[in-house]
Amino acid sequence: MRRIKVEKVTLNIGVGVGGKDLSNAEMILREISDQNPVRTYAKRTNKDFGIRQGAPIGCKVTIRGEKAVSTLEKLFEAKGSELPESSFNEGGNFSFGIKEHIEIPKIEYDPDVGIYGMDVCVSLARPGYRIKNRRIRPRSIPPSIRIDKEEAINFVKQKFGVQVK
Repeated sequence: MRRIKVEKVTLNIGVGVGGKDLSNAEMILREISDQNPVRTYAKRTNKDFGIRQGAPIGCKVTIRGEKAVSTLEKLFEAKGSELPESSFNEGGNFSFGIKEHIEIPKIEYDPDVGIYGMDVCVSLARPGYRIKNRRIRPRSIPPSIRIDKEEAINFVKQKFGVQVK
C-alpha cells in the first residue's frame, strides 16, 4: 500500500489563438497520446494579448494508466535526464516543459504544422487516494498516505532514471 504510481499525465499546449494554429496543436497532442484533446477557453478578456473571454486559446489531454507511464518515458527522452528540484511541489506532483515537440521520439517534423512547445504535468498517487474523490463518503487523505516532495523525487529517480538537481 506504500508504493507510488503515476496517476495521470496532462499535456497542455497554449496557442493563444484559435483557428489553424489550434487545430495543428490538437493534431500534435492526438499523435503523441492517441487520444482526442479537449480545447481550453479564455476565462477573462485580456486586451494586451488580444484575447476575449470564451475564445479558444489552447488544448490539453489527460493520459492515465500504463499509457501514461510509456508516454512519460518518451517525454523524458525529449526533455533530457535532468529536472530541477523546483519542478516538484509539496504534494509530490511535478511539472516540466518541452520547448519543441519534434524532440519527442517518433514525431516527425511537418513544415505545414510548425513547431510547438508544451507543458507536462504529472500527478503521483498511492493506493487509497481514491477516498478524496469518491462520490459516497469522501474523506481527506491521512498523512501516512500523502506523498511528500522527497518521496516523489526518489520515485522519479528510480523509475525513470532522471537526475534531480
